[in-house]
Amino acid sequence: MKQINTNIAISEVKENFLSLILETVKFKITLFVALTTFLGYLLASNAFSFDFIYSVSGIFLLACGSAALNQFQERKFDALMKRTMNRPIPSGKISATNVLLLSVVLLISGSLILFFYTNLLTLAIGILTLIWYNYIYTPLKRVTSLAIIPGSVVGALPPIAGWVAAGGNLFNVNIEILFVYFFLWQIPHFWLLLLIYNNDYKNAGFPVLTDKIKNYSLKILITAGSVITAVIPLLLIITGFINFEVSAVLMVAASIAISVYFIKFLNKDFNSKLILNSFILINIFNLIVISVLSLDKLISFI
Repeated sequence: MKQINTNIAISEVKENFLSLILETVKFKITLFVALTTFLGYLLASNAFSFDFIYSVSGIFLLACGSAALNQFQERKFDALMKRTMNRPIPSGKISATNVLLLSVVLLISGSLILFFYTNLLTLAIGILTLIWYNYIYTPLKRVTSLAIIPGSVVGALPPIAGWVAAGGNLFNVNIEILFVYFFLWQIPHFWLLLLIYNNDYKNAGFPVLTDKIKNYSLKILITAGSVITAVIPLLLIITGFINFEVSAVLMVAASIAISVYFIKFLNKDFNSKLILNSFILINIFNLIVISVLSLDKLISFI
């Protein structure tokens, strides 16, 4: 009986430890980084290869290290926000020193994988993403409410890392279109998130856009950003990058649907339900774009 209880206790410790690590590296966000890295690799490939594991795992570990470093950098501000006060460091689940050590281990591990198994350009893009996120965007958030605009470069770089890891040309028009798409998508995405947690950001002393412009003006910016974002993937049809008509039809349908929604969004009452639904919808649209592009490419290999 004691043995069974001991095994259960050990299992619970392991589960709690894993949960703590996943929370520290912001697993949901870093998993998305890995997904977009895979997308870039896949789209640049002429045939399916499991070699994508090297670039995806390397960028993923770099993203995890960067996320842990961000937790260390913003630990004092996280303690002031309801949304983040239960994160590992402010909640006391793990010390700041241990998070910093974890970050270093992850950053070194990711860098070594990219150095030995991909190419220097992929590693350079990974390091650039780290620097841009932790040493440009993170401090810039304390300075200006428009930090998300240069900060959006961070989310647009992983697909490029995957692309060049597969041997794709950095100046190919199709990867440039994808860069612009992921760059633009993050802006309305973040502004909707800002509206959900506006008071939290204010309490932590972050400058917020709602202090500078009226809600309706922000609605116009969100609508314009979302509609432009919806149009960008359609350029891949024009360049001939989409292989199948059904993929093009799905892309056009999704783009029209999201555009119509956000045009109607302008005339709806600003409330928490509308903001949350809009946030969810723009994320779903992004997943549709990624899925259509991935399946279109995978089926072309058959």
